[in-house]
Amino acid sequence: MRIFGFSLLLLVVFSCSNTQIERTNLIDYVPENTSIIIKTSNLEDLKSSISNSDFLDRFSKTNAYKSLESKLNNLALLKPNGDVLICFSADATDSLQYAIITKKTRHLFKTDSLKNYIEETLKYENQTLTKSTFNNNTFYSTVIDSTFIAASSKDVLDTVLSHSNMNDELVKIYNATSNDKTFSVIIKADTPFIKSFFVGESLNLKAFTSYMALDVDVKQDEIYFNGITKATDTTKRILHIFKKTIPQENQIQNITPFDSDGFMSFTFKNFKTIEGNLNTLYKKDSIVPLTAVLDNIVEVGIVYENQNRAIVLNSIDVIATEDALIGEQTIMETYRGIDIFGFSDPDLFSKTFFPLIQFNKANIYCELDNFFVFSDNLELLQNIISNYQNKTTLSETEAFKKCMEKLSNASSILLVTNPSSLKTIINKNFNDDLGESFGNYAISALQFIYDSNFAHINGIIKKSKSIAVENSISEELNIKLSADILTNPQFVVNHITKEKEIVVQDVKNNLYLISNKGKILWKKQLEGTVLGTIEQMDIFKNGKLQLAFATPNKVYVIDRNGKDVAPFPGNFNDDITQPLAIFDYDRNKDYRLMVTQGKNLLVYDKNLKTVDGFDFNMADGTIITQPKHFRIHSKDYIVFKTQSKFYILDRTGNTRLTPKTKNTYSDQPIFLYNDTFTTTTLNGNLVSINTNGTVSAKNLNLSEKHSIFASSKSLITQSDNKLAIKNNSVELDFGNYTQPELFYIKDKIYVATTDLQAKKVYIYDSQGVLLSGFPVYGNSPIALENIDKDNKLEFITKGEPNSILLYKLN
Repeated sequence: MRIFGFSLLLLVVFSCSNTQIERTNLIDYVPENTSIIIKTSNLEDLKSSISNSDFLDRFSKTNAYKSLESKLNNLALLKPNGDVLICFSADATDSLQYAIITKKTRHLFKTDSLKNYIEETLKYENQTLTKSTFNNNTFYSTVIDSTFIAASSKDVLDTVLSHSNMNDELVKIYNATSNDKTFSVIIKADTPFIKSFFVGESLNLKAFTSYMALDVDVKQDEIYFNGITKATDTTKRILHIFKKTIPQENQIQNITPFDSDGFMSFTFKNFKTIEGNLNTLYKKDSIVPLTAVLDNIVEVGIVYENQNRAIVLNSIDVIATEDALIGEQTIMETYRGIDIFGFSDPDLFSKTFFPLIQFNKANIYCELDNFFVFSDNLELLQNIISNYQNKTTLSETEAFKKCMEKLSNASSILLVTNPSSLKTIINKNFNDDLGESFGNYAISALQFIYDSNFAHINGIIKKSKSIAVENSISEELNIKLSADILTNPQFVVNHITKEKEIVVQDVKNNLYLISNKGKILWKKQLEGTVLGTIEQMDIFKNGKLQLAFATPNKVYVIDRNGKDVAPFPGNFNDDITQPLAIFDYDRNKDYRLMVTQGKNLLVYDKNLKTVDGFDFNMADGTIITQPKHFRIHSKDYIVFKTQSKFYILDRTGNTRLTPKTKNTYSDQPIFLYNDTFTTTTLNGNLVSINTNGTVSAKNLNLSEKHSIFASSKSLITQSDNKLAIKNNSVELDFGNYTQPELFYIKDKIYVATTDLQAKKVYIYDSQGVLLSGFPVYGNSPIALENIDKDNKLEFITKGEPNSILLYKLN
């Protein structure tokens, strides 16, 4: 059972009392009449997760969604650094109102450069308010004791200013929510915005409980939530039915047909306990005929099939239950060897279990092992019998098994829906019909596990994936950012999990770190475009990796949490013209950082101090390649080139080798290939320089616009539409291709290139054979790695201008 911190509430005594004390926490400023509170510690991840969620995207065309989106447009102006609360309430006309609460920081709300922004100052008693209008949306804000509060109306803000009473129970709930999920939500059951989570009409949210507190994890194809719910002792709520009951293992899935619309199951250890609770809460007649049938029942289920219903009893003493039904033995029909009997008390279950059960037409039944199944529809009973005998029940489906991996085996209430019943529940909560099929969501589930005076909640809405065909390519993620992508996405190592994550920069110079599940871990504003590839280093020699890179005027070292590592960033007045080069000569993590500025090279240690003893003065022209370090036979070589000269230095900056011939060089990188320093000339000749300074040139018939990539033993060239992998030639369609990349993974060579014109990614093996399933859609060079623990390779590329695609090679 996944409770994630909510078990701490077991020892808390809940009360509805209000206390007037000094306000110090965000929750202390929540407006009166708030019915939904959303808490997030990463606003950017919340926005991205909602945008990338397949399930939530289906609501984007509804009027409710458009209204909410319009009202919350002003969120884009905020740059919070910490927790944010978004509070929703309804005003006297039932219109949606909101408030946003977060700690005031220097960069939280900057309006200096905003167009279409108007501001005026108002007074409320001793407090200064700001009335802001941005793109015709008006909101009000103020700061109280370093807490920033913005609201959609002055009335909402007034309730914050005029009331300092705090609801103790609300504070306790808030403190129990987690910070490691996409967001947390606290829901008062009387909210006008959510009506029900169930299929049954009698199980509306207001009748069910008093409040819910949920931690919600939103992924592209899955939403998982867990938390608690509680009904106050002074109110009559359905949740009280389960007081002093003990949840049992749910079994109804073992008799529910795979093609049904789902089921709801509720369990208890002792029928008399739940019967007593029902009688007390709903003043039921304590003398109901045939209740002896229920004495040995530990689970009751309702199976849904279109408008038809079946009631299922799970008995722990089949003989005793059969004896209780001894007067109900009139055989109506026999189907597949199973007798179907008449039943004379069709409303037994609604009379006994209302509001959990409304169905009152159960006039036939059958017995299947420990299950007794009642309905008024013969075809439904026959379908249940045939699926049970054929072992084609819901429990046998892969979708159900995957869904239950995140849920408890035992629960007080378990609701399982198929796409049709899921849509039924959703339509209850929206005035406009979605007109959308949820066919990919084969199974969704919600469970309540009653505990001492409250219940745990677990739920999952999961998109089903078809089983990947061997050697196929499957799109795993489509991650949308809030702005267009500037740099090529790349993988970096998560030093905690040893898996890979994604780093990328957008056109607004925001740098993102994104998990391999598509979750934005952080977003950081940079000054300028990242040059080249981001490197990683262990600056403190403790196994924790940092990101290191240069922009035109800064050198950054950033830790895993997106924080600058002192004394970085380093500032440079003159432009940095090549990507940052990081050398670890002796593999002891005493790093050297080489910064290129036009003709000059500057070398720093990991404390950003200039390294003494590096004596290189100035190149004969602008350096056109990123400096590289190679070690050959215990000697260090630092190599780079200008258009007219190839430089080979030692680690002190002195010339180690002077090539014996001169060339006009291309801007292609320098590689160590067959123990020679290898690059190309402007006219496409391959130039190799050995450790004696001897230069050899080979005409490969490359055009002026060509690309190369090399490893120690493999050379890849691309010219026009011809790709050469070692000695194998591949003729490509004419297009605009990215520089080929060679990936050496698990003793295999993969060569990738992307046609930017046709937006197609190609991956070839070492023999020049295109891998099965390619080409696939993509719009940038790729990065190829095994990013997780499944032994399958994944690669990333740009998709649409603002999206990253993650593919898996099956």
